[in-house]
Amino acid sequence: MKPLKDFIRPEAGIKYVLTDIDDTLTSNGKLESEAYAAMWKLHDAGIRVIPVTGRPAGWCDMIIRQWPVDAVIGENGAFAYFFEDSQLKSFVHPSVADGESIKKLENIYATVKEEIPLVRRARDQFARIYDLAIDFNEDPPKLGYQTAVKIRDICEEFGAEAKISSIHVNTWFGNYSKRDTAILFMKERYGLSEDEFMEQAVFCGDSPNDEPMFGYLPISFAVANILDFRDILKNEPAFVASKRGGKGFVEIASKLI
Repeated sequence: MKPLKDFIRPEAGIKYVLTDIDDTLTSNGKLESEAYAAMWKLHDAGIRVIPVTGRPAGWCDMIIRQWPVDAVIGENGAFAYFFEDSQLKSFVHPSVADGESIKKLENIYATVKEEIPLVRRARDQFARIYDLAIDFNEDPPKLGYQTAVKIRDICEEFGAEAKISSIHVNTWFGNYSKRDTAILFMKERYGLSEDEFMEQAVFCGDSPNDEPMFGYLPISFAVANILDFRDILKNEPAFVASKRGGKGFVEIASKLI
């Protein structure tokens, strides 16, 4: 990881900014005016902003309608929402689980709850279609990262995928990730080959569940809270901002315009 001040914008410019939401765009759970304005500045500069998040379908429906974004990839890669000819459309990863497999997530939650009684479903679970989100750090009590690792390990024992964000452990059945869906969606929606995607896009994140994107795109950024996880990261971002959360995103956006 290099400091953000060392980043030099490519001569050809950047056309797409893919970004995590929680603790990347937000600060202490809030989307502050400066970070929201930074998205508008990118939008007004002709740079397409695409959130890539673990947040649920219900949130993503609101985001694509109300934020200055061109698309949104949700539930860690299960789907993408975008507008085409004023119509809201969806792209669903071909490996998302069927209804019977999704029901198995309840068995996972029951086991996690039995072994770690203080865990709870994320408050946004009602708005989810394809995954289960287990809260360890959004609402109190805050259970700590080692608890999140234990939750992830239990999920994986069931054969499910599981990723740790800064607030939740997300688990699902299906062979996809933020990276996998981003690659497919950018080809489907914008006609980009993988080489073109890597040349024209950057990613911004903050935590271990962003590693697939950090490891894939040559130009990737993180806000300063990524340093909390430095000892466990296998794929680091190329550049790190000096500030945490949304203030770090503002720093990054200013270097891209």
